[in-house]
Amino acid sequence: MENHDEVFERIRQLRAAALEHARRARVLSSQRRDLMQRLLADGVSQAEIARELGVTRQAVQKMLAS
Repeated sequence: MENHDEVFERIRQLRAAALEHARRARVLSSQRRDLMQRLLADGVSQAEIARELGVTRQAVQKMLAS
């Protein structure tokens, strides 16, 4: 059985990985929003974007708002 120090170290590693994942998710979300806004500026509707992505128009609205 692992000693407690090893368990705590693994917890710290997992926490760091989760924080990095969250940071990268924010960056990707921002990039996705920018691309969607470019499509909208070019006259593509939210409904068209939703169809292409296989999501609802409401999901597109949420992605744009986040």
